[in-house]
Amino acid sequence: MNTRNRHATTAGVLFITATTASLVATALLGSHLEGSDFLSGIAQQQDQILTAALFQLVAAFTSAAIAIALWPVLRHYAAGMALGAVGFRLIEGTFYAVSAVGTLVLVALSDHLAVSGTAVTGIQASGELARDLREGAAVAGVLAFYIGASLYYVIFYRSRLIPRWLSLWGLAGTTLGAIGALLVLFRAIETMSSGQVALNVPIGVQELVLAVWLIWKGFHPTMPSAIDADGDAAPVREPV
Repeated sequence: MNTRNRHATTAGVLFITATTASLVATALLGSHLEGSDFLSGIAQQQDQILTAALFQLVAAFTSAAIAIALWPVLRHYAAGMALGAVGFRLIEGTFYAVSAVGTLVLVALSDHLAVSGTAVTGIQASGELARDLREGAAVAGVLAFYIGASLYYVIFYRSRLIPRWLSLWGLAGTTLGAIGALLVLFRAIETMSSGQVALNVPIGVQELVLAVWLIWKGFHPTMPSAIDADGDAAPVREPV
């Protein structure tokens, strides 16, 4: 396996890990953060919520690592956009980590609520603030993801490192997902509502297909030095 295909395989594994961790975290959290008495529910399901926070952290770290794994290859095609993809996906991972920390804070507040005979109102208010913070961080993180992912899908499309239909699918998916995130940001729809989930299905499926493609097929073997004015890569020989 050559170096470029090792990067492709690494990125493919990271795509699968990040997507799986995010889905597991979402499933474990379920509806436990909804309602006015959500802290009491968290107190009864602490192990489950802590496990969800762990998977959130895994998703944060692996999401940031994807663009880093792609960087050594993509920099040969469009260094600026590749660097931008790394930057935005690092921002994404940071905000996901903040969201995970918010989940841990909610668990701590549920402990205080369980043992406190007074100041319940204050604890509930702190819990609602922490919940809003983690949700806001998640929205910021996912918006950073859509920008970062769009950057490397543009590079993929122009360079033909992967089939163009797969790159176009990725760009369509990030566009739909960004629309969903903006609707959540402006409170037109709720977080994880059926509307937002539907808008995120295309990119979720696409990234799993992309992951399998990268692991199975790797990148196209031609190594360009630059992208020409027509948006296609000008091939050169790889160094030996």
